[in-house]
Amino acid sequence: MGKVINIQPITRIEGHASIHIQLNDQGDVQATKVAFKSLRGFEKFVQGKPAEELPRIVSRICGICPWMHHIAANKAVDACFNVVVPPAGDLLRELMLTIAHIEDKLLHFFFLAGADFFLGPDYDYSVRNIMGLVKANPELAAKVIKMRHKAKMVLDKFSQKTIHPVVGVPGGFAKPLSIEDRKIFLDNVTELLDFALFAMEYAKKEVFPKFEASYPGLGEITTGFIGTVDHKGALNLYDGNVRLMKSDGTYKEFCPDAYLDHLAEKVVPFSYGKFPYAQSWGEGFSMDLDAPKGIYRSNTLARINVADHIATPRAQAELEEFRDQYGRIAQSTLLYHYARLIEEVYTCERAIEILKDPRIISPKIRARVEPCAGRGVGCVEAPRGTLIHDYSTDENGLITRVNLIVGTTHNLAPINMSVDRAARDLIKNGVYDESILNKIEMAVRAYDP
Repeated sequence: MGKVINIQPITRIEGHASIHIQLNDQGDVQATKVAFKSLRGFEKFVQGKPAEELPRIVSRICGICPWMHHIAANKAVDACFNVVVPPAGDLLRELMLTIAHIEDKLLHFFFLAGADFFLGPDYDYSVRNIMGLVKANPELAAKVIKMRHKAKMVLDKFSQKTIHPVVGVPGGFAKPLSIEDRKIFLDNVTELLDFALFAMEYAKKEVFPKFEASYPGLGEITTGFIGTVDHKGALNLYDGNVRLMKSDGTYKEFCPDAYLDHLAEKVVPFSYGKFPYAQSWGEGFSMDLDAPKGIYRSNTLARINVADHIATPRAQAELEEFRDQYGRIAQSTLLYHYARLIEEVYTCERAIEILKDPRIISPKIRARVEPCAGRGVGCVEAPRGTLIHDYSTDENGLITRVNLIVGTTHNLAPINMSVDRAARDLIKNGVYDESILNKIEMAVRAYDP
């Protein structure tokens, strides 16, 4: 048995994971595994809780995207109790979700992944981080920090909490939006849109051309994709049908509450995270690089692959340019970063649309709710992928069963495959260095797990 290379921890991701690369006697890669320490236990310890408490509790699953869990939970509880949310309540929920997307994408592209592109994998790890970026390009860094703070402060001003929110409630929202706050938010989001367009142009000149030149085919695999679309097939982060697409572009589309007819979860011995796969394809589960079975990907690249179009003009123009260059079913792992900036433009445009909708300032933000027995599935697109909260309640409105499929878990199998592909391509005859190991980590960071 040859040497084992351990990369532990994986740096600049949102959580804890490690890579274990098994070399054979010749020094070539025999197997690669990515272990995620992602056990949370929420599915069990919320049993017996009043359903209306879950939107407050489950936001603790993730401190980076608590808004997505908060809103998915509210949608699930609404469905359990058969309540229809007033338009203003729906719009306010979508607004908070959308702005949370805006700041999250800035966090990943510039703070976490950015050092790989703006500095490069050969930089010493002690400066290959956000502080290294600040020193290398202080003007850009200052602008990024200002913009992320601006998005965070919209969330904070309205909800009084940027993380672990409580403002979404069963039946709607806890407080209305004032005309004064709407104007402030519009000004802020308009400035964020200007920066998103700047970031896209900057990246098209300074970042994306490096992908093929410096990292050709890094971690590239061929899979299907999953994402949410509206009734016209357009990208939607808040509501719609789930579209599960094969690598050839054919797809099945279904309501979120039918997800168990299409998705299943696999337990593997080397990771705490469950590995979802497409059971409705009828081919089982395999992470074989040459013949994967049931494997699909979520997150930004997946969403722009499955969507027919984007309903906002600037993001649609960027999508058309992307597809002219890479095609409709783009598979390159590093293109997740490009897709992330397309979504950044979309979320800014969509937030402006929501704020200009006259219904959003209505004081009718919540419907009356009566606890009862039922089942509800709440589904939104988190930055990391399709987020599913599935709850059942008894006649007193107490939780009897919960199933969660969190955005990152859709990508656990693809991440393993991409890292295995990168390791096999980069490590030959037992030769590797810090730069090669960081390039292998880059295959993980592309998914923003």
